[in-house]
Amino acid sequence: MGKSTLLNALVGQKLSIVTPRPQTTRHRILGVLTEADAQIAFVDTPGLHRAASRALNKAMNRTAAAALDAADVVVLVVEAGHWTAEDELVLERIARTGHAAIAVANKIDRVRPRENLLPYLAELAARHPFRAIVPVSALKEDNIGALRRTIAAELPVSPALFPDGELTDRGLSFRIAEMIREKLTLELNQEVPYGIAVEVEQMAEVDGQLTVDAAIWVDREGQKPIVIGPKGERLKRVGRSARLALNGILGKRLHLNLWVKVRENWADNARALQELGLE
Repeated sequence: MGKSTLLNALVGQKLSIVTPRPQTTRHRILGVLTEADAQIAFVDTPGLHRAASRALNKAMNRTAAAALDAADVVVLVVEAGHWTAEDELVLERIARTGHAAIAVANKIDRVRPRENLLPYLAELAARHPFRAIVPVSALKEDNIGALRRTIAAELPVSPALFPDGELTDRGLSFRIAEMIREKLTLELNQEVPYGIAVEVEQMAEVDGQLTVDAAIWVDREGQKPIVIGPKGERLKRVGRSARLALNGILGKRLHLNLWVKVRENWADNARALQELGLE
């Protein structure tokens, strides 16, 4: 659906990692947009899923549900031209909260023929009394300004909650770990589905260069050589790609040391989820 891409477009900076894989987002990601007449705190959450068999998936569902209950305005992001069982589940949860809701039909650039968009938006309007329905392309940043204005108009009047210039409540180590996980997910594709987590173990800055030691956790011994790759080349590619991306985002030189470690079935271990900040 592109929720994370949309958050990044709305805030104007990359805060949430983006991959083609579903369920990439595991945490609540806060992005703050401060403009002359409004401050909007966007919350990107994991998607809600009916089939939540592992402890990790159940924790992600709890994170999404808690954010939904606490929101002033809910933005339902769907892929233009599509309606899934997960979309229906989320809409049911939204209806139960009674919160004002805006529907965003994302990826309008992919609708072919374009004439199909209007009937789809009409079908969407019939599903729920949305306060507004906004078609966008998050990737191409098409109609993002209109969406910002639509959301701001629905928010309650209150003092600013965050200082001017603050973009997120997530710290540096979290953003570094997430970028490494993004590059791992893109590199591994389908080879290691969801059994990977990243933890920054140590950071130190010397002469303007930030040195980061990070552990890549896999949940089976057999996954370790897959992540490392022949002669360590895959791990080197991941490290290089993450380092270059972080150099650009953070505006400083970065040196990454990556280790791959095994923690059997961590995604079903409540203690491991807590230690990795996933619960």
